[in-house]
Amino acid sequence: MENVPGSCCSPARAPGRAEAGAAQFRRIATGSTAGMKLLPGGEFRMGTDAGYGYPADGEGPAHPVTLQPFWIEVACVCNEEFNAFVNATGYKTEAERFGWSFVFFGHLTPGQQATAVRQQVVGSEWWCRVDGATWRHPEGPGSHIKKRWRHPAVHVSWHDALAYAAWAGKRLPTEAEWEYAARGGLADQRFPWGDELEPGGRHRMNVWQGIFPTDNTCADGHYGPAPVLSYKPNGFGLFCMTGNVWEWCWDGFAADYYRQSPGADPTGPAAAERRVMRGGSYLCHASYCNRYRVDARSSNTPDSSTTNLGFRCVRDS
Repeated sequence: MENVPGSCCSPARAPGRAEAGAAQFRRIATGSTAGMKLLPGGEFRMGTDAGYGYPADGEGPAHPVTLQPFWIEVACVCNEEFNAFVNATGYKTEAERFGWSFVFFGHLTPGQQATAVRQQVVGSEWWCRVDGATWRHPEGPGSHIKKRWRHPAVHVSWHDALAYAAWAGKRLPTEAEWEYAARGGLADQRFPWGDELEPGGRHRMNVWQGIFPTDNTCADGHYGPAPVLSYKPNGFGLFCMTGNVWEWCWDGFAADYYRQSPGADPTGPAAAERRVMRGGSYLCHASYCNRYRVDARSSNTPDSSTTNLGFRCVRDS
């Protein structure tokens, strides 16, 4: 399978194409606020100049941003919630319509691995195209979510996340809202709890432990996605803002956007081939990808879906 840029974190279904005007940002204040926190907004410092990221990601320059107050879900949308949406609407995800999605090679059975070798992403062979992999069947046929109702819904594309949010009377967070929320009230820190990865030797998020991609010691308690309310919440009471699964944001991605973005309520470039995703995932490891930081950025095409990419919603106050 042909490699696609950015596939070490979350492979793309196909090269992107600009979607100018495909979706228009609008504020929404109709959905229930149950399971949400109201954040006061105001000014915060977005991005970083620290230089521990990747130049192509455009993490800098650090710059002041002012936001309106907004509500945000305390956790990613879980399988139980996504199931309610599908049952109410009959919605078919893009993975279901395409007939396949990307799965981490290490999560496949030996039998699946034998056939998946032909479907590996070149250059990021830990990713495989798996026929029949969907949100209901995260590792493909034979897998299921019966014991994972409180795990994040994955194999959900940006378009799928948008559909769920509209049904719930909410929207996807802007990239600025996401970072403000992830920081939990702290300024110029790498993680939602501070600047130290494992303060006091305690694991505070679900990321790869050991030697990637072959040996995960599971020292943090998980090999794949963890339940959405795992670990201690940040200062705003939000869970798993880093690690566990990547989260879709509203914004289109441009590496130079921070140099031209408005100072108040930025919503991303008007046209873009890819959409922003934030927070890192359980597959992140410092040896190849330290994007499990509040200021880190990545992106994917809006029709792509993987086993480490989910979302949470916001609504306006």
